[in-house]
Amino acid sequence: MRLSTFLLGLSAITACSAQTTCNGQPAYCDRKYSKISQIGTHDSAFVGWLIDPRVNQEESVTAQLNAGIRFLQAQTHKNASGTGLQICHTTCLELDAGSLVNYLSTVKTWLVANEAEVLTLLLTNGDYVNVTLFAEAFEEVGLASYAFVPPTGTTRLAMDSWPTYGEMIADGTRLVMFLDYEADESVVPYVLDEFAYFFETPYDTTDPAFSECTLDRPSGGAAEADGRMYIVNHFLDTDVLDTGILVPDDEADYTTNAATGNGSIGAQADLCLQEWGRWPKFVLVDMFDRGNVFAWQDAVNGVGS
Repeated sequence: MRLSTFLLGLSAITACSAQTTCNGQPAYCDRKYSKISQIGTHDSAFVGWLIDPRVNQEESVTAQLNAGIRFLQAQTHKNASGTGLQICHTTCLELDAGSLVNYLSTVKTWLVANEAEVLTLLLTNGDYVNVTLFAEAFEEVGLASYAFVPPTGTTRLAMDSWPTYGEMIADGTRLVMFLDYEADESVVPYVLDEFAYFFETPYDTTDPAFSECTLDRPSGGAAEADGRMYIVNHFLDTDVLDTGILVPDDEADYTTNAATGNGSIGAQADLCLQEWGRWPKFVLVDMFDRGNVFAWQDAVNGVGS
């Protein structure tokens, strides 16, 4: 038994020391999860033709991941029977992108094939269903074993206490899962409460200059920023004929998704840095492939493409 234990420990040390790149960058292996800024895809599952106002991306989830996206956001709603979850845009009558199980299966397939990658998933729970429904989907596809569980239990892990990417890869906990509402870490430890760890800037903006970086959620004002990472909602909408109906402003994608310039990712991130004293952890965009989103990501993290 002693020899077996020794060999197991030696194997883990060797795996860790052999890790030369993490998420494609040597520099990330020794950097804490909370200290790396990343681009994410808003409504990652709503994929289709650019002319369809219901969609937010034109590349599949797998293509998004292959291109370098490491933060996926998706909306969930109850299925017709109420026994499972679908990936639906506002309602399943508007746009149904399939079951959560199928979506997670795609994520798992990619994770298994890419062993040196850490991926973050944010799911929204618009119907406020019990967290156990999410756990059922994760367990059905075998993703739960990849999920990171904070060593602090139900106590929020401090920003400076997150593990490095190298440690997460060595431990095999390469998926970080957040849920916006109804997370309960005492019931499902790997489904983390988004707003315990993050605040978000306003979404559905129609201001092409993105001239604010205020705290929108959780409620409670600027004090809620203390101890939290944050997500910048950097996707532009347009009001259809002043009806109050908002759809993605895809005509502005190349400006909105630029690394620098007025209304760019870089310009809003700079504003956020001034406001909060630290860079955003995530920046959510529509049509990530239209623009130069990774140029900003590489620059802010001090790495090459």
